[in-house]
Amino acid sequence: MSSKIGVDIGGTKIRLGVISENRNVLKDITIPTKLPVYSYLENEIQKLLVEFPEVNGIGIGTRGMVDHKKGIILYEKELDGWEGTEVKSLLEAATNIRVEVNNDANCAALAEAKLGAGKGFKRVICLTIGTCLGGGFVFNRKVMNGAHGGAGEVGHLILYPYGLLCGCGRKGCTEQYVSGTALRRMIAEKRVIDPVTNALVTPQQLFRLAANGQQNAVEVRERFLIDLALVISNLQAVLDIDCVVIGGGVSESATDWWDLLIDKVNPLKLQPLEIRRALFGNESGMLGAALLVGD
Repeated sequence: MSSKIGVDIGGTKIRLGVISENRNVLKDITIPTKLPVYSYLENEIQKLLVEFPEVNGIGIGTRGMVDHKKGIILYEKELDGWEGTEVKSLLEAATNIRVEVNNDANCAALAEAKLGAGKGFKRVICLTIGTCLGGGFVFNRKVMNGAHGGAGEVGHLILYPYGLLCGCGRKGCTEQYVSGTALRRMIAEKRVIDPVTNALVTPQQLFRLAANGQQNAVEVRERFLIDLALVISNLQAVLDIDCVVIGGGVSESATDWWDLLIDKVNPLKLQPLEIRRALFGNESGMLGAALLVGD
């Protein structure tokens, strides 16, 4: 029975998995991200190929902007030397196995659309609310990459014109208001303090304090949820999606805010829209990467 390798490349760690035809995870390892990324990655994949010689496809999900057709990293400033790497051609030459490369958020969206919370819907958007805000569009079970590999950059929709400066160089981008980083900024601005430790709370602690009625925590939660609801509404207006899946680290606290988000989205909906929590956690990028070569 053949299998696929799925790889999820992040700024601090790389997750590699071997996935069988019936989607069972045969091996799952996490290693620290090291530079230069390509030679390190090829070496780790070659080790897996020795152990699993039946592998006939390798999918790579990576941070940054990707030319998915050529498998080249178009834009990535955090991993020195990774930008410009021709991953697909290099790795195919080294392994003689089909390789596909895409953005990590797109891979997570593919996993949720095909196997997870978005399964059965035709037009799915996955929002990954972590340190930043990622997005992936999967329509009719295919990733929408855009003309230049930049589709799905939901975090860089401008939510507040001339607002906070974003790392992309523009002002007012969505991820400055809807992300873990944004929550930490607002927590500091509102001085949301843990009553036990007398230290600033984490985003997860924030939502628990808000659920218990602490006023400044409630104010931060409300600002965050209003902005997230606006993002969802705007995406529906442009793309007429039928399902939004929300994942990422911030979603782990969704029990404390999910119903409130739905209440804020409902008056803004133009058409019926299903909003669901992601079924996969940190493994979504790895699974989705394997699905790039799954068909």
